[in-house]
Amino acid sequence: MFKSKAALLYPLVAIVLWAGNVIVSRLSAHTIGPQAITFYRLLVAVLLMSPFVARGAWRNRHAIWPHLGPLAILGFLAMCLFQSLSYLAAETTTATNMAVFTALTPLLTVALSAALLGEPPTLGMICGAPLSFAGLVYLVSGGDLSLLLQNGVHAGDALMLLAAIVYALYGVLQRWNLPITGWQSTYMQALCALAVMFPAFLATPAPLRQVNAETWPLIVYAGALASVVLPFLWIRGVAQLGPNRCAIFMNLLPVLTAAAAIVMLGEPVRPFHVIGGGLALLGVACAQALPRPVKTAHDAR
Repeated sequence: MFKSKAALLYPLVAIVLWAGNVIVSRLSAHTIGPQAITFYRLLVAVLLMSPFVARGAWRNRHAIWPHLGPLAILGFLAMCLFQSLSYLAAETTTATNMAVFTALTPLLTVALSAALLGEPPTLGMICGAPLSFAGLVYLVSGGDLSLLLQNGVHAGDALMLLAAIVYALYGVLQRWNLPITGWQSTYMQALCALAVMFPAFLATPAPLRQVNAETWPLIVYAGALASVVLPFLWIRGVAQLGPNRCAIFMNLLPVLTAAAAIVMLGEPVRPFHVIGGGLALLGVACAQALPRPVKTAHDAR
């Protein structure tokens, strides 16, 4: 019983680190270019993982090489595109909004699985999707739908929705179930992502890729804690608790991020954050609580 409860610390601490990563994204806005911090965090992650993963990956190269294409795709989605979009979004939206959109990932993963893999939609997705959509509309409108019709959606919110869809696609493609250990897979994805980001890093203006006293702590947090420690804790949590129980902890991300944003960034949490974010998370909770597939006419025959 104690060991089971102790295992809950893995996803809990991982989500705390994830909330910190959202704060780091906001702190990096207008300080360092999105492509630059994405490249630096990958470089730090690869350097930290190399001493204990590189040798095993080299020995296993004959198994890894045939799957290099899928590994590159996974690395591009999660470590290049998702991160770059998140950093770019941080320039024009709040940390709380970013966390709410990220927390939609489990629901979006179920939806993409139904759309791309032909899996039957679940009862939770059918009930939860409208709730989450209504919550997001209320959130991005600031509680005034007329303003949304007049001004449209903020660029940062649109980018975060796209980032959440990208990460959900990454989750769907995990079904490839590559015959490679978790750490070697993460390491190879990071290497591929690092190679992809290098040209974008070089194209970033020099002032936006400087490492200084202001940007160095952000890079270290993103590269070490968010890119190495966080995945380690999450993988351990999934191994001991299962993916469904761990996914529930994603609902804590907006709450922890909002609390940190109030203290560290001075961001106010307004009623529309609570109402809109709450509805969005309620939709996600429905998707998690009602995983039973809905029978279609074809299934009934």
